[in-house]
Amino acid sequence: MWPCLAAVLAAVLLGLLPGASAGRQAGQEARVALEIRDQRVVESSGLAASPRHAGVLWTHNDSGDAARLFAVGPDGGVLATLTLAGVDARDWEAMAAGRDDAGRPALFAADIGDNLGVWPSVSVYRVGEPASLHDATLPARRYRFRYADGPRDAEALLVDPRDNRLYVATKEDDGGGLYQAPARLRSDRVNLLRRIAEVPPSITDGAFSPDGRAFVLRDYSAAYLFAAPGRQLAAFPLPLQRQGESITWSPDGDGVLAGSEGPESDIWRVGLPDEAATQATPTSRPRAAPAPPAGDDPAGASALRWASAAVLLLALAGSVALLAARRRRR
Repeated sequence: MWPCLAAVLAAVLLGLLPGASAGRQAGQEARVALEIRDQRVVESSGLAASPRHAGVLWTHNDSGDAARLFAVGPDGGVLATLTLAGVDARDWEAMAAGRDDAGRPALFAADIGDNLGVWPSVSVYRVGEPASLHDATLPARRYRFRYADGPRDAEALLVDPRDNRLYVATKEDDGGGLYQAPARLRSDRVNLLRRIAEVPPSITDGAFSPDGRAFVLRDYSAAYLFAAPGRQLAAFPLPLQRQGESITWSPDGDGVLAGSEGPESDIWRVGLPDEAATQATPTSRPRAAPAPPAGDDPAGASALRWASAAVLLLALAGSVALLAARRRRR
């Protein structure tokens, strides 16, 4: 009985797996771009492509680490570490590339994690991206923020490359919000974040495209493409990861780079679905967009979840068959 049951389970589950691969849409490819090979990077939580150094990605650890940013090269090694002078990294969750007041390349690190939703304000730190990569301790500009509708937990910071404006996407189980920062930030007082759109639940990161025409948000298994910064265009599955936390746009604009927490974590390069890439059109003003209806599943994301469940159930079926064989030998 048990071997037959295992065989049936295996056949059924193997039949599901083609559906999972079919969930990846036409023209969309996924491959491992690099593996972060530095023992100091154990919880890569934010990710940003360097605007100054080709092939370099910036990342940082989640809470519990010092206030530092790591420059990761194409081979996965850390090329430089920037320490932000006088900064306490309470719960760093995201980062993004942008510009300083003089228009020079800068990096923004977001201390916006608030699991209990109790902090009256959160902080974003801006530091200039150095022209040469080497370990350094640099001064940072601190901007404090509060949400107009009360404290929120968030893990996604986005910077629009067209006007350097900041956006935060909150992480909420029943659907979060996209919040817009003032056009001009003040470092001498708390800046107000205003909710301008709805976003899917459990968002862990986001990023604008290099030209600012679109932006992407991600959760643990899927990515959501929006017209900048409101109307949702498409959703597509991401590769299965240990704990998918980060995303940034590839510098060539043809895909996204998706990262995960954990030591020696992989950064995947995922191409955009053909139909999503062709639908992205310029827009100059934010437009609120409704979140996907409750119960809807992004195209292909359910296939990924089925694939993950199938792997686990196949392992279970194999264990059952092995146990039955051992009993027969007895």
